[in-house]
Amino acid sequence: MTDRYGSDVLSTDWRAPKRGRAVEAPAELGAVVEEVTTDWVGEIVAVDRDLHTVTLEDRRNRRRTFPLGAGFLLEGKPVLLTAPVRRTAPAKPTRTASGSVAVHDAKARVARASRIFVEGRHDAELVEKVWGDDLRIEGVVVEYLDGIDDLSEHLRDFRPGPHRRVGVLVDHLVKGSKESRIADAVRRSPVGQHVLIVGHPFIDVWAAVKPARLGLQRWPDVPRHLEWKKGVCQQLGWPHRDQADIARAWKHILGKVQSFGDLEPALLGRVEELIDFVTEEQP
Repeated sequence: MTDRYGSDVLSTDWRAPKRGRAVEAPAELGAVVEEVTTDWVGEIVAVDRDLHTVTLEDRRNRRRTFPLGAGFLLEGKPVLLTAPVRRTAPAKPTRTASGSVAVHDAKARVARASRIFVEGRHDAELVEKVWGDDLRIEGVVVEYLDGIDDLSEHLRDFRPGPHRRVGVLVDHLVKGSKESRIADAVRRSPVGQHVLIVGHPFIDVWAAVKPARLGLQRWPDVPRHLEWKKGVCQQLGWPHRDQADIARAWKHILGKVQSFGDLEPALLGRVEELIDFVTEEQP
């Protein structure tokens, strides 16, 4: 007798997708994949680990960028695209990122009493990446303040003196700015002779990274009513919903900095000036 209803549907995994379950696959350059929600088919031409994105180029040379992860077909099968594994074994550099002669296996000097203050975490991370080797050899500690508004209070707690100098790096130190008024007040204070405040003209340290390193001709102009970092991310098409998105954007920017050559001269000279000030031997 013929089974008019066919086989028992419950005898197999009826919940399994028709194309099978997605498995992880590295987003290798040159592979052709399809993004299922848009039906966009293209060759993988770029993978950004920091922004967690993959860029596809179709047969008309048009490009679109998508988040890595689920939602792709590779050879007709669903995959979870992941960033490919790096395979590098770099030789020891002969120069530090700041351009100084590299001293390998040198022990860090005991920290000096003098300090360098910067405004925020991103400033500190950028200084560490480019000048970190030099600062460890010189025994200089960099601290970030979460803004410049409370600089006077930090200095009052630190108590600068002839052998306890403070160098301060300030964003957007231009004539007439809030930052310039704070700096002037410190210079006129009793501890002013033991404190050196220098600054760069950029509204944020992000802009001290040469825009060409990110494939830009210039940093975007952000309207004054928008928070600058979020405005930059918005105009560049980067995620900018919350602080986690901003942190990922900074990681992406910082990843493009390998040496002093990736930074604008207006920042380079100021940091070198601060290092000289706090490491100068006092009688």
